[in-house]
Amino acid sequence: MAFELDDVGGAKELANHRVNVAKTDLEAAEMNFEKGYYRTSNNRAYYAIFRAISACLALEFKAYKHHAQVIGNFNKDFVHTGIFPKELSRKISRVQEVRHASDYDDFYLLSIQDAKEQLEIAKEVVSMVESYLRSSE
Repeated sequence: MAFELDDVGGAKELANHRVNVAKTDLEAAEMNFEKGYYRTSNNRAYYAIFRAISACLALEFKAYKHHAQVIGNFNKDFVHTGIFPKELSRKISRVQEVRHASDYDDFYLLSIQDAKEQLEIAKEVVSMVESYLRSSE
């Protein structure tokens, strides 16, 4: 099934699809955390956030190639406008930094506390985006 982004229905379908993928990533993050796979949990938590905020952008008919563009435009369109709280921007930036270090720095040690924090932020973001999508219907 192809999504047509030139209409509101297609944008909503894409947004809902992205939120469903975010929920799957969040579930994977939780399962990996429970097994003690903190790096993998952190990665999946970050991608749950990334997919969730991408869902918001889909409603605006916007798509970007780079993660920094997605996050920057989410902040511009949804945080700075007051739709989501300002502290969410700082939390997302922190998760992105930790995920990047965790994925690419051979000697980065991800603590259980850091992994739990990443997971909790991901739960918060996905929940907020789900509520936002429901309210925009």
